[in-house]
Amino acid sequence: MQAFTISKAAHEAGVGVETIRFYERRGLIDQPEKPGYTGYRHYSAETVRRIRFIRKAQQIGFSLREIQELLWLRADPVADCSDVRQKAASKINEVDEKIMELKKIRKALEKVIADCPGRGALKGCTILEALQDGERLEKQMPSTRTRRKIE
Repeated sequence: MQAFTISKAAHEAGVGVETIRFYERRGLIDQPEKPGYTGYRHYSAETVRRIRFIRKAQQIGFSLREIQELLWLRADPVADCSDVRQKAASKINEVDEKIMELKKIRKALEKVIADCPGRGALKGCTILEALQDGERLEKQMPSTRTRRKIE
């Protein structure tokens, strides 16, 4: 069985050492036992594969909580592929909502930029006024609750 030190495991998985430690703290991967007081922890090739899985899932938009659920499903002998499919389909719906919200944000930004003369004293800056007043922007922006999801 192939075993890696934390730095080698990080290199093999394409992450930093701190990422591995973070995943350990979050319970996404197990921290190997430390052999004696002078030895190094050794990570298995399966742990490296699991780290890669986590990173790939993050790259396509899954949160760490959702990734934990996927890992639980993966380990559940009675889980069905339809469970994972449903989670992926749900993620597509979230992405579509975010795209619509981002388009509204873009439209609001385009409007305040179009209203800006682009020169003159900062005191009369229409962009800063729009941000201060907020009413013009609020009409075009997603609700505050929705915006927090994007941030």
